[in-house]
Amino acid sequence: MKLVDEADIRVIAGNGGNGCVSFRREKFIPLGGPDGGDGGNGGSVYLVADENLNTLVDFRHQRLFRAQRGENGMGRQMYGKAGDDVTIRVPVGTVVMSVDTQEMIGDMTEHGQTLLVAQGGEGGRGNIHFKSSTNRAPRRATSGSEGDDRELKLELKLLADVGLLGFPNAGKSTFIRAVSAATPRVADYPFTTLYPNLGVVRVEQDRSFVLADIPGLIEGAAEGAGLGVQFLKHVQRNRLLLHVVDMAPMFDDEADAVAHIVSEIRTIEQEMARFDAELLGRPRWLLLNKGDLLDTEVRNQRAQAVLAALNWQSPWFLISALAHEGTWVVAQKVMAFFDSQKAAAVREVEEARPWSPLD
Repeated sequence: MKLVDEADIRVIAGNGGNGCVSFRREKFIPLGGPDGGDGGNGGSVYLVADENLNTLVDFRHQRLFRAQRGENGMGRQMYGKAGDDVTIRVPVGTVVMSVDTQEMIGDMTEHGQTLLVAQGGEGGRGNIHFKSSTNRAPRRATSGSEGDDRELKLELKLLADVGLLGFPNAGKSTFIRAVSAATPRVADYPFTTLYPNLGVVRVEQDRSFVLADIPGLIEGAAEGAGLGVQFLKHVQRNRLLLHVVDMAPMFDDEADAVAHIVSEIRTIEQEMARFDAELLGRPRWLLLNKGDLLDTEVRNQRAQAVLAALNWQSPWFLISALAHEGTWVVAQKVMAFFDSQKAAAVREVEEARPWSPLD
């Protein structure tokens, strides 16, 4: 399956126009001299970040982008017209890599950000530039230089504040439906979510955060199993991770159910570590979902058993995304977490500011 958050494209800048060899020939002007103009510069190729785009799906149909060649110079010191540039719109959050060197060329993180990816060639010089006291009639001009020709790899990493982690059918899509206006597909079979979905969770006026529903991960995801590393890449931008877990697996024995839940959590942790060890150090909260399917006593006992087996120290919540139980509490806690981070950043800046008698 070809995913829309990755695309390979080729960008070709325009070549510069050639310089012109020409001499002024007019009646009654016997010594006209050289008057060949320069060639025009070739057009360049730019990427522009656009917040109105959400995927790289458009690059399925067009993979080649070519800028215009510069026109050749002409007589009477007329310079060739420069080639038109090509501008390619990409979603905010697009990372641009060189296929040949595997180096990152740019990271498009802000709306309107522009990145030059292929420089147009310079126009050649006409013979007017080569006249001298010893060479009154130069017959020399230079050719325009070639524009850049590059193979690029585009990767879209969602710019969301919070990312939802978990196995398929853990209830991530149901959770994002419960707390935002997003409407991802929900069904009772694995891998219902094939593409990341974004939802804005508005707690109060002017207080909101962006939540990303990441498709389900399975064992071996770091090597491409299931939907693969394409979606682990999105997690790298999230400031907070919400790990959603199915609290009601179909086991008759309570010990087996607890062991299964713990195993799924550990598996996700292992895949995160194999992909990027830094992810395990990121704030991660546990959402024990589908609690409405269990009796209150069983639900509480199972939650405590899972937390004890994990030695869990971070915040955790017992919720039912389908019944909207506890989901709004999670949203409020997340908003408070970001508010506290912002306040801490402000204090840090103020403490680092030099003291002034005017303070």
